[in-house]
Amino acid sequence: MLSFVRNLREKIARTKNSFVGKLAEAIHLRGKVDEELMEELEDILLRTDTGVEMTTLIMDRLRDEIKVHKISEAEAVQESLQKIMSDILMADYQDATDFYTTFAAKPQVIFFLGVNGVGKTTTIGKVASRFRQMGKSVLVIAGDTFRAAAIEQLEIWADRAGASIIKSQQGADPGSVVFDGITAAVARSTDIVLIDTAGRQHNKANLMQELSKMIRTIKKVMPEAPHETLLVLDATTGQNAVSQAKTFHDIATLTGLVLTKLDGTAKGGIILNIKHALGIPVKLIGLGEQIDDLQSFDPEAFVEAMFTTDKTNQSNEGSL
Repeated sequence: MLSFVRNLREKIARTKNSFVGKLAEAIHLRGKVDEELMEELEDILLRTDTGVEMTTLIMDRLRDEIKVHKISEAEAVQESLQKIMSDILMADYQDATDFYTTFAAKPQVIFFLGVNGVGKTTTIGKVASRFRQMGKSVLVIAGDTFRAAAIEQLEIWADRAGASIIKSQQGADPGSVVFDGITAAVARSTDIVLIDTAGRQHNKANLMQELSKMIRTIKKVMPEAPHETLLVLDATTGQNAVSQAKTFHDIATLTGLVLTKLDGTAKGGIILNIKHALGIPVKLIGLGEQIDDLQSFDPEAFVEAMFTTDKTNQSNEGSL
């Protein structure tokens, strides 16, 4: 746990400095607990995309903690804030498990959705690579037939990961490609199936309805599939990510979210906002460009990493 938190803390350094770091700085610079501090913390939460409702919930709980426990020191305020945020994220994660080790069937069918530019194809490539490292057989289905470049990019990732791929020509019916892919996976006793889909704006009704058709096609071969329906979201898009998730969830009944680009955003509060607005668990978080930078989301470790001061680094800096 400690090594995981240390590793995670290093990867989210920029997020920590811009999001939780701002909260911690405000608490310690103020030096005393008063309403002016509460207003400053509230403003920081709102500016980091925590959302109005979630910010109100956090601040109400913090004020109650301060009142009940007669908190008057900055360190105690930070500890209370950390616990409140951790409790919120942990609400549905009491039995949190590693995404990569939880399998409902063979093949395990994972359906990826998202708007253009969120890193969906890259995410699939990283997931494929991780499963292959675990010794699992992986089949990637190129369900994005709108762009030839998308098929080529996915093929490169599949080859790099050592995964098989089912593809067709640009303009082919994506449902037919998915049907062929699932059928092949069942025949080959493949462990993992990863399905790419075309990036589509969540406000385009015809494209969204096509997702429903693809899901129906999957169920023709495996009635219980897909076992995971994951929406890939760019964490830097803030409140728009919540709107995207709501629309996709109405169409495809999401089982989880993948938050990419979480390492470079000042909007770290979006992870709390999404939790409050949707109640859909975050399954994976992207913390960089490397293959191993896509990690299973552990809410407890995440909050600990966000709040924990790296005393080792501070000590080293002080000795220079």
